Amino acid sequence: MTHADLIETAGGTAAVARICGVKTPSVTDWKRRGVPADRRPALERARYPALAVEDFGADVAWFRVPDPEWPHPGGRPCIDVAAPAASAPETANAT
Repeated sequence: MTHADLIETAGGTAAVARICGVKTPSVTDWKRRGVPADRRPALERARYPALAVEDFGADVAWFRVPDPEWPHPGGRPCIDVAAPAASAPETANAT
């Protein structure tokens, strides 16, 4: 699914804007550029099980902290900032 599809799954542009506390033009832009990682947990909280942070793709390493208040059985999603970055392509002039 594309981010545009996931926005529609979450209820559409206006609903996502309300959930994330932004204006609708921002969400319209996210349909092309992707939903920012820091906005994805709010969408999961509001729309789980229809939507989880992992549904947006593997561009962010997530880990979960146990939280009985969170709707996902694995707990609250957190960005794993210590995860290794995706490796850059090899270049001919690498030193």
